[in-house]
Amino acid sequence: MSQAFAVTCMLTTAGFFAPIDARAQSNTTASVTRIPVIFSGGHETDPQDRGRPVVLIAGALGIAPEVFREAFSRVHPAPAGTAPAPDQVRKNKEALMSALGRYGITNEQLDAVSNNYRYRRERGEMWPTNPATAYALVQNGAVTGFTITSGGAGYSSPPSVSVPGTNGLNASVELMFSRNFAENGSVKAITVTGQGTNRVLPQQR
Repeated sequence: MSQAFAVTCMLTTAGFFAPIDARAQSNTTASVTRIPVIFSGGHETDPQDRGRPVVLIAGALGIAPEVFREAFSRVHPAPAGTAPAPDQVRKNKEALMSALGRYGITNEQLDAVSNNYRYRRERGEMWPTNPATAYALVQNGAVTGFTITSGGAGYSSPPSVSVPGTNGLNASVELMFSRNFAENGSVKAITVTGQGTNRVLPQQR
């Protein structure tokens, strides 16, 4: 037979050769490149909380932030930069436990959580934090997803995400809150939110 065909053959399990379109063989999967992600920020607090990381405190106690805010509304904190009198400390603790005890929170739990997230803003202090680490997955010159290698901890708001060498990266960060200090306020997921703008810039020569 003199006529040529643009097909190749594959041996099937039955022992016969089946024709395959040669064009299908050329559609190989493009390789994926991993680029380290840079996280920034993520330690903002709600204005109504006056600097207190309520989402972290509530997460460590296993309650909703609104529950802790309602309980704390009964407290009379000392002015910034000063310590409350012992009698006021006792009254504040009683007010908190009266509201939080119904959720199974003990005095010891409240002390442990409060001590962990206590800090002095006027001294430039910050509650305990651990930065997250992740890689952006780049395929065909675009960021297609992310791999989180460590969620970190201590984020009170979603941090900003940037990837070196990309132009106009659009991504959203989801946080996870837990009773475990080592996981409370950690990065749970990073999602590409826009298409067509997450392009990798060509290297300058």
